[in-house]
Amino acid sequence: MTHELTARDQRNLNRIGFTSLPGAIKAAGDAGARRFLEFFVVTIRNRNTRLAYAQAIRQFFEWTEARGVRSLDGIEPVVVAAYIEAHQGSPPTVKQHLAAIRMLFDWLVTGQIVENNPATSVRGPKHIVRRGKTPVLTADEARQLLDSIDTSTVIGLRDRALIGVMIYTFARVSATVSMKVEDFYAEGKRWWLRLHEKGGKQHQVPAHHNADQYLDDYLTAAGIAAAKKSPLFRTIDRRGRMSDAALTRNDAFRMVKRRAAAAGLSSAITCHSFRATGITAYLANGGALEKAQTIAAHESPRTTKLYDRSRDDVTIDEIERIII
Repeated sequence: MTHELTARDQRNLNRIGFTSLPGAIKAAGDAGARRFLEFFVVTIRNRNTRLAYAQAIRQFFEWTEARGVRSLDGIEPVVVAAYIEAHQGSPPTVKQHLAAIRMLFDWLVTGQIVENNPATSVRGPKHIVRRGKTPVLTADEARQLLDSIDTSTVIGLRDRALIGVMIYTFARVSATVSMKVEDFYAEGKRWWLRLHEKGGKQHQVPAHHNADQYLDDYLTAAGIAAAKKSPLFRTIDRRGRMSDAALTRNDAFRMVKRRAAAAGLSSAITCHSFRATGITAYLANGGALEKAQTIAAHESPRTTKLYDRSRDDVTIDEIERIII
């Protein structure tokens, strides 16, 4: 018996890029359809991850249906392995697709829709990343950028504060632009920053004295220090006045591009560059990797090491050691 979608179900499907349920899911009946929808709506909180996994799952079911596999029971390990083998994407993309398929079938197994996960034993392509690709500023370039910003206006003060927070806390741009005024707060004699990171995690970091000063200057000029529940970093209207709307990630991205160009720096710089720049500067000055991991709210120190470019420089003395 196939599942008849309610209007709400259809809206949820549309939100993740499906026009209808995959045939194999329809064939599993009401329980299978409900469990499938819950996988995206309930288990995956990050919107970008949800959309990426939905795309991967949609492509997988389109591939299986095109080859005559139209039931969940027909999806065996060899079918999943054949899909992974045939996928034309890069190794990271293929690994993400396999992870999405595994997670979905784990969810279907625990919901007693299928007995076994056909993706458990399937191996993905090897992909080892030892060095991140994010463009990084040197300490001098970061200082050049910050000093180049005209702080005679509230816009300049805002931009310097935003960039400063990303550098001195290793924060992601999404966590930075989502801050409220109350997320810059005093505790004892010290000021702290509260960041709302991926997965709904709250992360508190002591404010570096520069970030503390930048934020204090900005809040004073903007006159929003008392509006604790309002956005910390706001847009400016056409008259040059502070609005009530929070900056978006795209707003911050465009601002960073403008500021980098004005400072004569690389056009490759992005908001994520400041996370890598802060981590590199910290480690180059004797900081401990495990502490950098804590500040950056990384799950693994291996992730933190991807941002460390302090060992990238090779001196001419080292090259001259090649004696042939």
